[in-house]
Amino acid sequence: MKSKTTRSNIIPGFLITGLFSAALYGCGASAGHGTGAPATPELPVVQLDTSSAMTSSEYSAVLEGKVNVDVRPQVDGYLDKIFVDEGSFVKAGQPLFQVNDRPYREQLNKDIANLHAMESSVNTAQLEVDKIKPLVDNKVVADMQLKTAMASLQTAKANVEQARAAVAASQINVGFTLVKAPVSGYIGRIPKRVGNLVGKTDATPLTTLSDISEVYAYFSMSENDFMNFSKGASGNTLQEQLRLLRPVSLILSNGDLFRQKGRIEMVDGQFNKTTAAISLRATFPNPGSILRSGNTGKVKIEQLFSGIIQVPQSATLEMQDKVFVYELGDSNIVKRRIIQLAGANGDQFIVKEGLKRGDKIVTAGIETLMEGTPVIPAGTHPADTASAKRK
Repeated sequence: MKSKTTRSNIIPGFLITGLFSAALYGCGASAGHGTGAPATPELPVVQLDTSSAMTSSEYSAVLEGKVNVDVRPQVDGYLDKIFVDEGSFVKAGQPLFQVNDRPYREQLNKDIANLHAMESSVNTAQLEVDKIKPLVDNKVVADMQLKTAMASLQTAKANVEQARAAVAASQINVGFTLVKAPVSGYIGRIPKRVGNLVGKTDATPLTTLSDISEVYAYFSMSENDFMNFSKGASGNTLQEQLRLLRPVSLILSNGDLFRQKGRIEMVDGQFNKTTAAISLRATFPNPGSILRSGNTGKVKIEQLFSGIIQVPQSATLEMQDKVFVYELGDSNIVKRRIIQLAGANGDQFIVKEGLKRGDKIVTAGIETLMEGTPVIPAGTHPADTASAKRK
C-alpha cells in the first residue's frame, strides 16, 4: 500500500515538471522573437515623368439620316395608287402616291369655264365703252354714262384676274394629287393602302423618306467631359476646334467598328438643365447605305494629351469618391496624396491635379498600407511611359 501511494505521487509530479519546463521554453522563445522590430515591407516604387497619351471615350448615340422627311398629301381624297414599295430607293421628283384627282379636275374645268365667262364680260364692257365714247364726244349723251361704262369695264377685268387665280389654284390642287418625292432617299413604312381616305390633317404621314448618304450621330456629354473635350484642340473658336479634332469612330450596336470615320460638326448652344449634359452631332459618310435612321451605337472620341503625368491604375485607391496614391516621402515614409483624374489610357490614369514630375509613388501592395509606414523601395526608376505611348 505504501509503494502504491509513492508511485501515484511521482507520475503527476513528473508531468507537471515537464509542462512547466515547456512553458518556460515557449515564453522565452516568444519573448526573444517579440523583441525584434516588425519587418519593413519592400514595395515597388516608380518616379513620375511627363509623357504623351492618347485617350478615348465612348458615348451612346442615336443615328438619323441626313434628311428625314414626312411625306404628306396636300389635298384630301381617296388613295388611288401606290407607285413604290417600303424600303425602296427613290430619286427626287419620282411619283410616290396618286390621290383620286377627279373632284379637283372637275373644279379646274369649272374655274376655266368661269374664266371664259369673265373674259366675255370684259369684251361686252369694252363694246359698251366704245359705243358711248363718240356719243359723249358729240355731246349726245352725258359723260356720266361713259364713266359708268368704264367702271363696268374695270370690274369685268378684275373678275377675269380673279377667275385666272382660281384656275391656277385648281391646277395646283390637281398637281398635288400626284405625290412626288421631295428628296432622294429610302422609303419608310407605308401605313396607308389603296382605297384609304387621306388628307392634310392626318396625324400619320403617308411615309417617311430618309436621305442616308450621310448619317448624323447625336450623343450627349457631361459638363466635366465637355470641359476636358474643349481643351483637346487649340482653335480660337469652337468651330475651329471641331475642325482640328481627330476624326471620331462609330461602334455599332453589335460591337463592330464602322469602317468610315466621322467628324463632330455641331455642339448645342446650351446644357440641358435637367441632365446637366450637352448634345453634340457627329457626321459619318454612309456608302452602301449600311446605316439607317433609328440605328444606335457609340461615338468613340480620341484625344491626344501632351506633357501629362500618368500613374498605373494599380497604384490608386478609391475611397468616398476620392482617388489617392501613396507617395514616397522623406526617410521612405509613405503618405496619402489625393489626385484628380482627367481620363484613362489603357491601364494608366491621366492625372489632372495632385502629382508632379519627379514624385515617387508606390505601385503595388497598397491595399494594406497605412499612412506614415516606412517602406523599402523595390526599385525606384522613372515610370515606363513608352508602353503608354504605344497604346
